[in-house]
Amino acid sequence: MTKRAEVTLLVVAVILAAIYLFPLYWMYLTSLKTQSSIFAVPPEFLPGTPQWQNYATIWALADIPRYLWNSLVIAVGVTLITVVLGSGCAYVLARYRNGWIDAALFAVLMLQVLPPSLMVTPIFVGFSWAGLLDTPRFASVLAISAKTLPFFVILSRAAFLTVPRELEEAALVDGNSRAGAFVMIVLPLARNGILIAALIVFMQGFGEYVYSASIIADNRLQPASIGMTNYLQPNQVNWNAIMAYAATYVTPVLALFVILQRQIVNGLTAGALK
Repeated sequence: MTKRAEVTLLVVAVILAAIYLFPLYWMYLTSLKTQSSIFAVPPEFLPGTPQWQNYATIWALADIPRYLWNSLVIAVGVTLITVVLGSGCAYVLARYRNGWIDAALFAVLMLQVLPPSLMVTPIFVGFSWAGLLDTPRFASVLAISAKTLPFFVILSRAAFLTVPRELEEAALVDGNSRAGAFVMIVLPLARNGILIAALIVFMQGFGEYVYSASIIADNRLQPASIGMTNYLQPNQVNWNAIMAYAATYVTPVLALFVILQRQIVNGLTAGALK
């Protein structure tokens, strides 16, 4: 590749990254503006005087720690259930190929097509019949897990496909069981791909709205995604407060991505040269 081509690709990458990150920048910028400056014409791309009191206001009026804790509990529960159940399913779909496996994989893919707004009613009715609504947080975790499980299976299956079968066969020859080879050999080698899938599942659980809003009626158990609606009034929308709330809500997830960026890159490129 020539020097000019490298420079061109770099410029294109920078432009695409700027376009992708601009909404995030605008969120943080709006959170530091006054209500009047938000609608200024022409738009202000730099805050004149940062309004840090917007953050103080939302921390005083909204119970941010409780909302974030509820979101964290739901996200961790969804991630644990999805990883535990999905890893074995993904392994089977990666190792055994026949007509039934292909049909199961197709069914898993079709589950991704169904939107939460379509599934929430039958899930709510089924949970009500089973008595799970008496524990709404757990019911919400189960409902979200049903949504994230097919997605996790598809992603982690690709990670299991990168693990050579010969390593499992060697473990079986050494006296390990199939389950032992899976736990001791396959899982460690596929950990980067599983980590990426689990991180995406965690994000979906942390930001999920539809199932939590439909199942959790107790305000003390509601996640942060529902708490944001407190600033949506019938005749007025406090955009600076909403953006300050959203920035507080999103920043922990961004920090998690920064901390795990090396593992994320390794997981995304695993098996690329196979």
